[in-house]
Amino acid sequence: MQEYIQESLSEILEILYQDEFLVIINKPSGLLVHKSDIDKRETKFALQMLRKQIKRYVYPIHRLDKATSGVLVFALNKEIAQKLSYEFKTKNIQKTYIALVRGYTDEKKLIDYPLTQMLDTKEQKQKGISKEAQEAKTYYERVATVELPYANGKYATSRYSLVKLEPQTGRKHQLRRHMKHDMHHIIGDTKHGKGEHNRLFREKYDVHRLLLHALSISFAHPMTNVPLHVKASFDETFQKLFKEFGWRI
Repeated sequence: MQEYIQESLSEILEILYQDEFLVIINKPSGLLVHKSDIDKRETKFALQMLRKQIKRYVYPIHRLDKATSGVLVFALNKEIAQKLSYEFKTKNIQKTYIALVRGYTDEKKLIDYPLTQMLDTKEQKQKGISKEAQEAKTYYERVATVELPYANGKYATSRYSLVKLEPQTGRKHQLRRHMKHDMHHIIGDTKHGKGEHNRLFREKYDVHRLLLHALSISFAHPMTNVPLHVKASFDETFQKLFKEFGWRI
């Protein structure tokens, strides 16, 4: 096993659950899970930070976008990593996200809209690597709404919804792309969102992140088979907005 040199960490990751097989953290927004061609200039990664912090080799089981915060699962050995990876692939994992989106959404809805594979690198794009659209489903429920006294386009006010999202499949940027397809773009999404709404939240509420949070994850423990439910608290940005809008989540 690789040995690690003691180094002082500028940040300590919040550990939500840990035993001899698993460790689950609350990943902050703006932190990559591991090195990626998506951002070659980045020097901090959850994988390396966690290894140094707990002085153990860890195996990432799934991903969260750099801009997304919340629950992130790692295994502490290869066997557990294989078991958990299989569970994720066979959809025996329940994940819940919270997002702030533009407009008033339906109270409940299942978005059933296939998504094509997104290419990560210039090399893939140059080679024309692509795949047919894959099945993609996201269920959401509206949790709260707010109408703000700021004009936006032809409207005198701006309306927003807080939604609970439960992905039924695991495509890249699925939640962000599905909410765009439903015309309820996630606030702070610079790739799939709406610039005017992102600017409003930057200027009026000092929001400089994607307002998408992996709130909880539920699955059977790979060794004991006991149901495990882990929840991640909201960061300061979300908490300030909840207080501002009078929401109790």
